[in-house]
Parts: sequence; structure tokens; C-alpha cells
Amino acid sequence: MKKILNRLFEHQPLTQEGAREVLLKISNWEYNPSQITAFISIYLMRTITVEELLGFREALLELSISVDLQGVESIDVCGTGGDGKDTFNISTASAFVLAAAGYKVSKHGNYGVSSICGSSNVLEYLGYQFTADVDLLRRQLDQTNICFFHAPLFHPALKSVGPIRKELGVKTFFNLLGPLVNPCRPTHQMVGVFNLKVMRLYQYLMQQSDVNYTIVHAIDGYDEIALTGESKVIQRGKEALVSPRQFGLPTLTQTSLHGGVDIKSAADIFTSLLGGKGTESQNAVVAANVGLAIQTFEPNLSITDCVDRAKETILSGRALETLTSLINQV
Repeated sequence: MKKILNRLFEHQPLTQEGAREVLLKISNWEYNPSQITAFISIYLMRTITVEELLGFREALLELSISVDLQGVESIDVCGTGGDGKDTFNISTASAFVLAAAGYKVSKHGNYGVSSICGSSNVLEYLGYQFTADVDLLRRQLDQTNICFFHAPLFHPALKSVGPIRKELGVKTFFNLLGPLVNPCRPTHQMVGVFNLKVMRLYQYLMQQSDVNYTIVHAIDGYDEIALTGESKVIQRGKEALVSPRQFGLPTLTQTSLHGGVDIKSAADIFTSLLGGKGTESQNAVVAANVGLAIQTFEPNLSITDCVDRAKETILSGRALETLTSLINQV
């Protein structure tokens, strides 16, 4: 590790194979916590390269438990996190609304590291039992349109860095890896990223794949469509700067998207929205994100048509029924 750290301190990036080897060794507990912390910290001060990201991703996928959905087309709605905005669980709520609207969702998530409440925190609090039982996950997807992959169950390699990430409490390059290592390799993805540099990295990686993708970044820093201003949206073959008006939705304030002070209050916001009782701002921001996810599946639909479908699903309360059904699937 000393040689690797010195290389990085001298601003020399790792090769793809070098990055893969480092992460494999980290996962095998071949370095001590101080060395791992130093390694992670370097990437807090400089942008990760495409080759490094590819190498880290390759290592995690090599060590992961994969899930075969047997040809079922599904979408993951997932953000990198790390935007520091303390919003409610927008992408997780969007996943359940999308499932309630009839689309297959294979959600990948984890406990919050740089936020109060990640997707795993809220689902665990509400009674969902994480599972790596592939048959059960397939059954959940078939019967409720959604299954949830709790990252630590499918990426045992992350155990060696989990405590360090939690102690650091800030976004690291592992945030960038989350949406790229979904264990079922979904056919569709809607990914939110926390800055434009990361957006370009993701664009490069995803355009090399056969995934149908939408990558979003709110210009004022959110890793999702926030409706607090304009957002950059990249899909295969096109990109645009989109305003709230183009979604047919109002411009929102940051305070209207706040996610609560603890897991309980975050869960209360989450279930209220899924039950059709969210605030106008909460409903609007989820409708925007669900609308884009629907368009990722059905690119021939206009964004306003997709948003209207999302709004109807939100107000119907069907998303809460979907959540209840998932929790009860054992």
C-alpha cells in the first residue's frame, strides 16, 4: 500500500488493473484501517479517473453475489448520494411509485453514510427483512413489481470499508460505485449524480453498455431532479438542460424537500407520500423523477405524459399498498 499511496500522492492515477487489484486486497483485509482511510481520503481531494472507476467496479462485481432475474426487464432508480442536501428518500419513494405504476423495479440500496436515512434504513425501520434468497427476490418482483438488494448482503467485500465510511461520514468513491454494481445488472437505469464531472464519467461508462439509461444532476447540486432549478438530463444519444416548467411542475424550495431529523421522521414522510398524503412539493419532486424513469422505459412518451401517470399513481395511494405487499412477502 505504501507504494500505491506514494504514487497517488504524486498525482499519478492507477491503471484499471491496478485499481482492481487494490480493491481486491482491501476486500481481503490485506491492509490496515489507517492505510485504507488514507487511500479513500485521496479520492476526497481529486476526481476519480474512468480507468480507476472501471477497475474498482470490476473488483466489486467479481466479488459480489449476482442475481439472475431470468430475462425480466427491470429498472434501478438510484442516486450516488453525497449531495449533502438532506432531502427525504426521493429515489426510494420513486421506486415504489414506479412499481405501483406497473413497472418492474430492482432497487439497489444501502444504509445512509453521509445522510441521516438511506433506503435500507427506512425499509428496515418499516419492517422489511433484507434477503439474499434469489427465489424470494424473484417472487417479490413478480408479485409486487419490486425487489430490494441490500448492498452488504450482495457485496461482502464492502465489510472491510463499512466502518471507515461510517466514521468518515462524507461521500467517498464508494458512493460512485453503488449504482454501477447492482447485483442483477438491470436492463434500465435512472441514476442521479452529485456533480457534472461524475455525470460525464457515468455517461462514458453507460454508453459502452447495452443498458437503457437516464442520468440526472440538478445544477444546484442535488443527485436527482429536485425542481429547485434546472437539471441536466442525459439519455442515450441526447442530453438537455430541463426546467421545472418543462415537467409541467412548479419550482420548489430546498426546505420543502427536507427529509426529517431522524429515521422515524424520515419514515413518516416516506409512508405519508406513498399513501397519497404527501405535500404538494413532495408529490411534485417524486412525480418528476418517476416521470423520467417511465420515459427511460418508454422513450416514445412525452415527459409530461409520464409525469401525469406518476402523479395519478402517487395520489392513488397504491405505492403504499406495494410497500405493504413487499414487507409481507416472506
